[in-house]
Amino acid sequence: MATESCRNEATTPRRRGGRPFASGNPGRPRGARNKTTVACEALLDAEAKAVTAKAIKLAKGGDTVALRLVMDRIIPPRRERPISITLPPIQTMSDLPGVLIRIFEALAIGQILPGDASTLVSALSAIRQAYETCELAERLTAVEARIGEFPSHAE
Repeated sequence: MATESCRNEATTPRRRGGRPFASGNPGRPRGARNKTTVACEALLDAEAKAVTAKAIKLAKGGDTVALRLVMDRIIPPRRERPISITLPPIQTMSDLPGVLIRIFEALAIGQILPGDASTLVSALSAIRQAYETCELAERLTAVEARIGEFPSHAE
């Protein structure tokens, strides 16, 4: 006797081996755009000057939504900006604590933002790791040189 399947064939969708389309149907080509979006953009392009003028007029009239829209287009939000802080030079690992203290002082007085401080501390961490790696390489080279000076017990 054949075992019965627990699933209902009428309500359970059939799998296609993990592919989103049936064999032979590649789907929408890369870069293809929705027809409605293309049509709306064409309409907007034709009336961009008039729409912009109207938004500016509404913004000048006190419409805060229009003002925000106009300002977002004129001055988009900055994603990143240069950090202006003077840090002491870093010559050795012993200089790192002083630099870290300077970063926290600048943060405390509001000279830099918390995100800026986090970025600088991450950079300091990378510098510390580089110094540690160089130091370990030098120590390993010295140990290998010392081992090479002594005769081997296997001889």
